[in-house]
Amino acid sequence: KPRTLLGERLNDVVRTTWAEVDVIGFCLPANEKLGPGDRFIIKELAGIRKTPKVAVITKTDLVDSKTLAEQLIAIDQLGKEIGMEWAQIVPVSAVGDQQVGLLADLLIPMLPESPPLYPEGDLTDEPEQIMVAELIREAALEGVRDELPHSIAVVVEEMIPREDRPADRPLLDIHANVYIERPSQKGIIIGPKGKRLKEVGTKSRKHIEALLGTPVFLDLHVKVAKDWQRDPKQLRKLGF
Repeated sequence: KPRTLLGERLNDVVRTTWAEVDVIGFCLPANEKLGPGDRFIIKELAGIRKTPKVAVITKTDLVDSKTLAEQLIAIDQLGKEIGMEWAQIVPVSAVGDQQVGLLADLLIPMLPESPPLYPEGDLTDEPEQIMVAELIREAALEGVRDELPHSIAVVVEEMIPREDRPADRPLLDIHANVYIERPSQKGIIIGPKGKRLKEVGTKSRKHIEALLGTPVFLDLHVKVAKDWQRDPKQLRKLGF
């Protein structure tokens, strides 16, 4: 349920994506009872007539066989009640590696072959700066997801090769800003004496170097963009 303009835009992205995919997998934990949110999403999925929907019952390693059976029946009945037929209902455990291969085997026939969407060797169509920003954001969120679940945004301002470096010792200078919504959140990201921000920089730099295949100097700054999730101008500036 969207509480901000950012939430509304993310929901719009989801609905647009549903219209473009070959199959939809809806993940439901085996150890949690179905709730109003699950019913809401299944109602939305029921409106997508031609696309097959697969219910993926996750975390089966956390429940006994009786609880799992009850969850499978509840999901099947909820689909029928709303007027939607699941193409498959598949219980899996990623931790226990149970039926993960089966899920893949069931999904693959639902995916029609098509011409290559990207040139051979390309892993994504995302620009490098977007991928670098995501790696920094992921490192910044680690350990503070409960306190700052959606309040962090990252913008890479510059990615410039360092001048006067020998060809065999290149260095890429990356300057990025980590944006939060309130001054009180700044201390959470920076940590005592800047310790946490240094950890974010060290962790994300290693991933960035692996991604780009070159040594990196990463310059991070934390800035406040007040209530950016609710401000259309700030959302555009931050890439949403």
